[in-house]
Amino acid sequence: MSDDVTSFKSMAAYHAVDFVKSGMIIGLGHGSTAIFALRRISYLLSTGVLKDILGVPCSQQVENEAIKLGMELTTLEEHSRLDLAIDGADEVDPDLNLIKGRGGALLREKIVAQASLREIIVVDESKLSPALGTHSLIPLEIVPFGLKTQKDYLEKLGAQVGIRKSDNGDFFKTDQGNFIFDCKFGPIKDPCRLSAVLCERAGVVEHGLFIGMATDIMVAGPGGLRHLKKSIQRQHP
Repeated sequence: MSDDVTSFKSMAAYHAVDFVKSGMIIGLGHGSTAIFALRRISYLLSTGVLKDILGVPCSQQVENEAIKLGMELTTLEEHSRLDLAIDGADEVDPDLNLIKGRGGALLREKIVAQASLREIIVVDESKLSPALGTHSLIPLEIVPFGLKTQKDYLEKLGAQVGIRKSDNGDFFKTDQGNFIFDCKFGPIKDPCRLSAVLCERAGVVEHGLFIGMATDIMVAGPGGLRHLKKSIQRQHP
């Protein structure tokens, strides 16, 4: 990651944290961008600017980092409604739909997003795209049973399918003990339709298309910071 991209990500993350207020319960996203927000929140708590913040981490890795930073955590069992969540994305289209999951936490990230009144996404401008799938693969979390049948099915849908591996060469496993398929569909004309098709398939636990979930996109680049947002905010389910 270049120094410029790192700077852009931290700029966007810091601006997202401006929307965090004392007393909030917030979702803590997974990945290199969201970690900037977590560290900023921790700093503001340590200096007394923010107080009484509870966090719900989207992954074991984020939970461990939050604990090291001294942040107080909670769960969705204790608080099923969150004021906001701050997370990153791999690709963002003009309708603010997303591809997420490069870090392998897409299932928990989507559960937290669904529970949040406001989903603030932090990206550098390279993540903006005319159509989802133009630049990013779509991750799918797959149960270990029947992997070949799922690969065959996805290939019939037109995808090029690869199973994700860890650095040691073993199959990557999610926090839920499932595997990840990374699927190349190319630019997707109808992401809503593809989302529905993938949701219908037994064995596909979750996919990385986040449709209609983002309320705010914080985009940083050489020209500065942009705040893209939906005119109508989501309501709690």
